[in-house]
Amino acid sequence: MKKYFLVLTLVFLAACKKEAVEKPENLIPRDKMKDIIYDLSLLQAIKGVNQAVLDSNQIDATTYVYKKYKVDSLQFAKSDQYYAIENVKNYKKMYEEINDRVRKEKTHADSLLAKENVTKELPK
Repeated sequence: MKKYFLVLTLVFLAACKKEAVEKPENLIPRDKMKDIIYDLSLLQAIKGVNQAVLDSNQIDATTYVYKKYKVDSLQFAKSDQYYAIENVKNYKKMYEEINDRVRKEKTHADSLLAKENVTKELPK
């Protein structure tokens, strides 16, 4: 019984082993990858707030971003998978940097809106 348990445990551990992912030939550089993910995030936010803006301009957000950075969906997917598996801490850090960038841009946009509202409220 102990032998079966040991064999079963070894099989289970082997199945849980992290698979190595080959570095894609056309790996998107990390900084470019961050820019792509940032733009995709912004367009997803726009899509969530006002889909009509994208629809009226006949914009497919994902296709637009891929064309902007001259990548295709497969290249992006393979690069994203590589970065995610290659080093989870660096992948998490990459997303934290993107979130920081989004927060800074939001703070900047909010301050511009606040200034605009103050200007509108001033008596003429």
